[in-house]
Amino acid sequence: MHRLTQVAAVTLGLSLLATGTVSAQVMTPEVRAQVAERLDIKPDEIKSAPVQGLYEVASGTDVGYVSADGRFYIDGDLFDMETRVNLTEKRRLASRVALLKAVPDDQTVVFAPKGYKYTLNVFTDMDCTYCRKLHSEIAELNRLGVRVRYLMYPRGGRGSDAWIKAEAVWCSADRRDALTRAKRGEVVTAKACNNPVAKQYELGRQMGIRGTPGIITEKGQYVAGYLPAQQLVEHLKMLDEQD
Repeated sequence: MHRLTQVAAVTLGLSLLATGTVSAQVMTPEVRAQVAERLDIKPDEIKSAPVQGLYEVASGTDVGYVSADGRFYIDGDLFDMETRVNLTEKRRLASRVALLKAVPDDQTVVFAPKGYKYTLNVFTDMDCTYCRKLHSEIAELNRLGVRVRYLMYPRGGRGSDAWIKAEAVWCSADRRDALTRAKRGEVVTAKACNNPVAKQYELGRQMGIRGTPGIITEKGQYVAGYLPAQQLVEHLKMLDEQD
């Protein structure tokens, strides 16, 4: 459960729906500060929502809505009933895209064919069974026109075996080879170095990764879990058609 969801469900427990109509108000800087304090977060942005009287509170890909006076909070997705568009998910997509664009290729482990059609950002754990299964099909994914950018997400957290393995992979001279060997269960050793494992782990948490492999497309769509290479490509085609 996301941070905003926890606070909304446990701490605030209030909904604008119980108050009837909402008057148009401007949220003052003082109220913005109070909202951040009550939710116990550092918001990326608090801005006017598409609904009059509501403000959108975004922290990473976690999005909620608050009244202008900061008293009431709504936990849930906001839909435009005319267009059938999920406005909250649209905001999440944009947030994921922005967060991942800030991670250059040289801060990931990239497996790419020439003339690729799709790019997938894969948050991976070296010991995860389905992460290993996905990587065993990396050549097939590349053949099908899929470029993969691996980011480290050792699920056990700092100090876990998977964390140590992720750091060893990153600090290896040939990261692609080291990652492949680690996925096969081989022992990878390397001299300690500055590495982005902690930063990428926090990024995954910020983006709401719930398990590994956590797959995010260039457009910000979240694919939770393993799919066989051909099935994954078909899923990507379907997402393109829905876009």
